[in-house]
Amino acid sequence: MFLHAGIEEYLLFPVFLASARPFCELFILRRLVQFGTIIQTGKLSPFFSRPTGSAIFSGTGIANISFKCILSISTISLLAASVHISPALAGNSAATSADNINPPIGIKTVTPSGETGYRTPLAGEPYDTVIMGETVKIPPADRNNVTAITVGGELYAPKQGKSVLTPLYAFYFKRVWATSRTRNTISIFVNDLEYDKSFGHLEFVTRLENSTIPEGEREIRKNREIRSSEVISGTATGSIGPGIRYRVAPFQTDNDFRLQLLARAGYFYAEKGKNTTDDVLLPPDTMIYGLRLRGRYDGLHRNLLELPHQGGAAGFDFDYMHRDKWSDFGRYPDGIKRWSETRDYMQYSGYLTIATGLPGLSEKNRIILSLNGGVAPLKSVDRYNAVRIVGGPHPAESDDISRPYYPGARYDSALVADYLLAGLRYRREFLPFLYISVGETFIHAEKGTVSGKSGKELLFRWKNGAATTIGIDTGFLWDSSLYLGYSWDTGFIRDGRGGSSFIMTWNKSL
Repeated sequence: MFLHAGIEEYLLFPVFLASARPFCELFILRRLVQFGTIIQTGKLSPFFSRPTGSAIFSGTGIANISFKCILSISTISLLAASVHISPALAGNSAATSADNINPPIGIKTVTPSGETGYRTPLAGEPYDTVIMGETVKIPPADRNNVTAITVGGELYAPKQGKSVLTPLYAFYFKRVWATSRTRNTISIFVNDLEYDKSFGHLEFVTRLENSTIPEGEREIRKNREIRSSEVISGTATGSIGPGIRYRVAPFQTDNDFRLQLLARAGYFYAEKGKNTTDDVLLPPDTMIYGLRLRGRYDGLHRNLLELPHQGGAAGFDFDYMHRDKWSDFGRYPDGIKRWSETRDYMQYSGYLTIATGLPGLSEKNRIILSLNGGVAPLKSVDRYNAVRIVGGPHPAESDDISRPYYPGARYDSALVADYLLAGLRYRREFLPFLYISVGETFIHAEKGTVSGKSGKELLFRWKNGAATTIGIDTGFLWDSSLYLGYSWDTGFIRDGRGGSSFIMTWNKSL
């Protein structure tokens, strides 16, 4: 028996960590308790166990794990290589932010007009104030050098398919040096590794991604998993190519403009699980090739808990992929996808995040607006390449903020073709390390569901939904942070039936 959980491109979320440093000491229960900060890596692309959400792997498929393990382990090699060639950390850039000349943060200040104001402490900056009678002095944090873990889980009521609970975890590693950088999220069977070598503003980008979960995924109909449709599939893809990077205001480690053109090559496999019936026709294992054009802009200030505070972020992805050896696949009699329609496919996606204040109120009150959208030719979309709408904590880290996020969604419960997501959140700062937020997320998407005359055809049909969320982000013991969240979905996830989800993630700097 194997125990696993994960966090990305929700985890997989997904996965999702950045700087994590102590930020205050408080006298609680007659003891000084030290708290800490960290980016909610769970806000990265995470990786949920599939299909039942159970953390336990059954024996089925384990005999064939060796090849998947090789693909998984190979992705970690880039991390080792990046550490081996690590040069000395770069010094601070000559570019400076306007924040650097502001008064001390976390304390009351007097504006030129004579009004008393408050400035929220920001990530990486020195902090000097008094909380609950205790003096707190925190030196600047090195956000170029971050190692952290995230563990937690998400509970569903009622179940999504057969899943009641999805455990998750991820390891986050980020280093920024004078002429290179690396950013990696690792969760065993789902990993996202990147190493970039810079030549001035030009860069040579290398990426390695894999999703090789050794457990079957099942199609869903009316929130019920179809056991006979179980398929174990995975991909491992490497990417290389040129890019440009420019630092942008407020000139912190995650503030930049990036444009990358990447050549991609990888491997796709699919095999039957223990419950798969003879009417399931699998596609062949094959090499895959393609191109990705990727743009990123991040101009966000982030607070002590690495949550968006002020500014904006935006980006886009264009993907073209070719499956080298391909054939018809699906479920007989009317669920067969033709190879000529799915061998080549294109996907376009984009996102926008804006964080700002409210007129007449202090910095403790923030509004965060997020938009995500994507399109793909419908005939080319199938169960293996469809976009996955995922839940988990709210995306915040620079490389995770593009994640298509819908609160409470299990990793494989919402496969979509075209989609549009819009979110609006209000967040209130009660202490520099304690934030409570409420929000609403709307979705309009072509969601995959099994239908057809025989009930075996995967069709993508337009559906609408909304989810209400309340969450708490707080510093916690042992230089860590904690996220607790509750969300209610009107029925998008469970095919018309409303439901709740509860999430907790614990993030620890190492």
